[in-house]
Amino acid sequence: MNYRHAFHAGSFADVIKHIVLARIITYLQDKPGAFRVIDTHAGAGLYDLESDEAHRGGEWLTGIARLMQARFSNDTIALTKPYLDIVRAYNPKGELKAYPGSPLIARALMRPQDRLVACEIEPKARKALIGVLRHDEQARVVDLDGWMALPAFVPPKERRGLVLIDPPFEAKDEFDKLGEAFSAAFVKWPTGIYVIWYPAKSRRATDALVQSVARLAAAAKPPGKCLRLEFSVAPQADGAALTSIGLLIVNPPYTLHGELKTILPELEMPLGQGGAARFRLEVPRP
Repeated sequence: MNYRHAFHAGSFADVIKHIVLARIITYLQDKPGAFRVIDTHAGAGLYDLESDEAHRGGEWLTGIARLMQARFSNDTIALTKPYLDIVRAYNPKGELKAYPGSPLIARALMRPQDRLVACEIEPKARKALIGVLRHDEQARVVDLDGWMALPAFVPPKERRGLVLIDPPFEAKDEFDKLGEAFSAAFVKWPTGIYVIWYPAKSRRATDALVQSVARLAAAAKPPGKCLRLEFSVAPQADGAALTSIGLLIVNPPYTLHGELKTILPELEMPLGQGGAARFRLEVPRP
């Protein structure tokens, strides 16, 4: 993959990822203790949907644009409200012109005692991220490679929170790097929540990643749990745009599985391309 997020901002992949992110942070809000969000590959923060990149990609038209117009049950409306309210806040006139990335989704859901560490090494994206988080005492933008940051910033002093791992998958060995970096971080902080995003193009690569992470989590004391979510908007064809993505959540909130069983079936029609989308939600075996 050659992944520049400006081309993919607001895509179905972002929609799925950010709904999950918002649900986890909403869960963390239930306890008064502070938490920290660590975003290892943070991106630019805010994306202009009228930019040349967004127009060339156009993925937001079959992602967030469809979601904003879809009709949902009362339960799904309530569960997606924290996420959609943030998107609406960046589009106050009701026109969809901007899309907030993961750092801004997380920042909007933080309380005064919570903190954000956002890592980004691409100069243009890092400059943009610094711009949108300027003078924010609760957020820190770090010029550090995400794979180095992952073990370096855990455990956080708050001892609560989540790590979002959303690499660009530009290198052929990205899955190997992901597994190694997660392992190094998990050994240091086995009680943290980890959200790992991946493109679901190779069943062999994704299954190997999931199994290795699940084994590591199961061997922790106390044993950790995993939740695997894959969402496909169309059959994945060789050389075509990405149509299938996955999220592997380590130590998910106990509420998350049930929430996703409510939400995901209602996303199949609005996000599907050439037919209904399909999803897979399971607890992987080590």
